[in-house]
Amino acid sequence: MRRWCKVVTLVVLAMLIMAPQAWSKGNPLAKWKATYDMSKAKYVMKVSNVTHPVIEGSRVGYSIRDSLWKRSNGQIALKYYPLCQLGGEVEVLNMLQTGTIQGMMCSSVAVTNLAPRMGMINLPFLINSFDKLNKFVANKALFSHYMDGMLHQGVMGLDITGYGNYGWASTIPIKTIAGAKKVKFRIAEAAVNKSLYSAWGLHPVVMPWPDVPISLKQGVITGLDHTPIVCNITKKFEICKNFTQINYAQGLFIHLLNKKWFDSLPADLQKVLTDVIHEECAKTRVLTRKQEETQIAKAKANGVTFFKLSPEEMETLRVKGDKVHKEWANQIGVDYLKKVQDFVGYKRILDY
Repeated sequence: MRRWCKVVTLVVLAMLIMAPQAWSKGNPLAKWKATYDMSKAKYVMKVSNVTHPVIEGSRVGYSIRDSLWKRSNGQIALKYYPLCQLGGEVEVLNMLQTGTIQGMMCSSVAVTNLAPRMGMINLPFLINSFDKLNKFVANKALFSHYMDGMLHQGVMGLDITGYGNYGWASTIPIKTIAGAKKVKFRIAEAAVNKSLYSAWGLHPVVMPWPDVPISLKQGVITGLDHTPIVCNITKKFEICKNFTQINYAQGLFIHLLNKKWFDSLPADLQKVLTDVIHEECAKTRVLTRKQEETQIAKAKANGVTFFKLSPEEMETLRVKGDKVHKEWANQIGVDYLKKVQDFVGYKRILDY
C-alpha cells in the first residue's frame, strides 16, 4: 500500500504542475475541483484518503466539502486529498495525530494499526452486510465506543462509508472450499486478514496493491480478497473472470478527525461539521449499495461469472472464522465484542 501511494502521489503531483489544460484532459480529479474561492475561510481542514473518488465511499469527501462550505457560510474550507496525495495511510495517521492534517478517511484494514478495537469491523461474518452496518451505526452506544477507539491518541471518529462486500475474485471458478485451496489469494497488509486466512487454511499472499496487476499476469497470485466495486472499477476482472460472493466483511472508510483541532472550533461550527459528516455519510452508504449492484451487473455483462458457496460450506467458513473473533477478543474488549455480536445476531462458537 505504501509503495502504491508513493507512485500515485508522484503521478498526481506531475499532473498538477503540468500546463493548465491538464485539469481538463489529464488530471483524474479535475471534475471535482471546487467552483468557489476557499482562500478567505477562517478554518481550514485537510482531509486524506487513499483511493479514487469514482468510488462512492471516497467521493463523499467532496460532498462533505461542498455541504460544509455552504452550511458554515464559508467559514470552514475542507481541502480534500484522495489518491494518496498526502502519503500512505500509516504516514497520514501520524500526521493526523500530530495535527499536521485535520481529517482522514482511513481504510478499515489500516485503522487497526493504531486502534486494535477498531479491527473489530474486519472480523468475519460480524458486520458483513449493508443492513448490519446501518444497524450498527444507528446504535449510538455501541457505535460511539467503536469510533472512540483512537481517542486516547488524540483522534476522534465520526462516521463510516465504504466500498462494498468482500469476496474472492479468481482466475478459476471457486465453488467450494476445496476449490479455494487451489488459489493463491492476495490479501491486504492487515493483521485481522492474516489471522482469518490462516484459520480458513487457505493460501494468502500479503502484497501491496500496486504489485497486483503484474502478479496476476505472471501467476504469482491467482485470486484477490476484495470487493466487486473495486475489482470492476480497477479492471481486475479483466484477468479474474470469476467472483465468489463470500460477503464475510465490508470494505470501509473510517472518518477520523484530530480532536484538538475539532475542540478549537466554536460550538456552532462543531455541530455544523458533525451534522454534515453524518448526513453525507448516510447518503453515501445508500449510494454504495447501489454502486455495488451496478458494478456487479456491469461485470456480469462483460463475462464475469459470480458464484456462491453452499450453506454448509459457508457455515464451515463461519465456524473456522470464529477462532479469529476469539483471537482478537481481548484487544477489542471481550464484553464489548459480545455486545456487538449479540446486537447484530452473530452466534459465537467458542468461549472467549
